[in-house]
Amino acid sequence: MAQKTQIEWTDATWNPVTGCTKIGPGCDNCYAERFAERWRGIKDHPYEQGFDLRLWPNRLAQPALWKKPRMIFVNSMSDLFHKKVPRAYVDRVFEAMETVDWHVYQVLTKRSSLMRNYVRQRYGDGDVPPHIWLGVSVEDGDHKSRIDHLRQVRSQARFISFEPLLGPVGSVSLDGIAWAIVGGESGPRARPMEGAWATEIRHSCDQSGTAFFFKQWGGPRPKSGGRMLDGEEWNGFPTHVVPKRILETLI
Repeated sequence: MAQKTQIEWTDATWNPVTGCTKIGPGCDNCYAERFAERWRGIKDHPYEQGFDLRLWPNRLAQPALWKKPRMIFVNSMSDLFHKKVPRAYVDRVFEAMETVDWHVYQVLTKRSSLMRNYVRQRYGDGDVPPHIWLGVSVEDGDHKSRIDHLRQVRSQARFISFEPLLGPVGSVSLDGIAWAIVGGESGPRARPMEGAWATEIRHSCDQSGTAFFFKQWGGPRPKSGGRMLDGEEWNGFPTHVVPKRILETLI
């Protein structure tokens, strides 16, 4: 069964793939790696292999077992578009999401060009099904190209996770982006986030009509710094892109 989660912007996690490799500074203190490696070598534990990439075909049917609609974060412990995940297996994940269409699936990647290319091949000139949300992680201004790749995906439910936010993003258009999530890094080696970086993104959201969600300041623990930014708690959510049949059950 998909797992309940304390991640504020979703209801559950589903991991048909686990494990990954690092591709940028946002990966340096990866929480998923830190968790998985605690169990390396423990026989019969799901993370017996640590954070090495692993496919879990037996988990593909899990969303169908969850009868109540949920927001589901896909691969919180991996990246579906890792180059070593076979295309045929990515197809199986998408088939599961397309078939079990009473949930909203949130697919987040740093491998934005691979996601764009896959979606183009799968859907051609058609749109991504509205209950499958595609997003990219952007940690600073040096990785804004991922936003350009995301904008090339035919979807009304594009989203960006600016977490961990490690530096200013700078001038950026969020036109065509439904949702922006911002958060500081957490964990024993957490790097600090400056409020001005988050506020700058919030202003870009205002200009583009993008829903803005401030997740956390971060610190030694996720809740260390709270969730207030500029004296307010920001819980923006792109209600307008949730299929009506699902929205009525989520509210």
